[in-house]
Amino acid sequence: MHHHSSRTAVVAGTILAAVGATIPASAAVQPTAAATPTSPARVVNARWAGHCTYDRLVIDVQGGTPSVAVSRVSTLRYDPSGKKVPLAGKYFLNIRLSPAVAHNSAGNSVYRGPRLVKIPLYKLKGLALTGDFEGVVSFGTAFQTKPSYKVLKLHSPERVVVDFSHTNRCG
Repeated sequence: MHHHSSRTAVVAGTILAAVGATIPASAAVQPTAAATPTSPARVVNARWAGHCTYDRLVIDVQGGTPSVAVSRVSTLRYDPSGKKVPLAGKYFLNIRLSPAVAHNSAGNSVYRGPRLVKIPLYKLKGLALTGDFEGVVSFGTAFQTKPSYKVLKLHSPERVVVDFSHTNRCG
């Protein structure tokens, strides 16, 4: 059946081209993927470690690696309530993973990591799970000095890594 609809689209396009008509790009028939819905990644843990030239945040996920967006914010807020997150710091980053969830289909949390914690590393000073809402899981991070960072996606096991660089602390 899939091949039949593709053939029909090709035939229709050929006929329209023969009579001089054009098909807008938005109307073009594209082959569809298998009808199995993809489930969002499940966020199950967050952990961190200090290294000589960077602090590392690792967010463990299952079922694939979601896209990651990191943005500087002046204040961390819980999603969707908008309440202020009580993390001390002068600089904050919001980390959004999507599509992702931190709960199962029954609504029970699958996230086993910290929800609000002070962190005594050189750069990273705090972490909060700030949201699990509408297919987005978000974290907030706190710093005393302006952070510079890079995001990595690592596999086997699946995880999102954010490294926050700092001066060499190992001599």
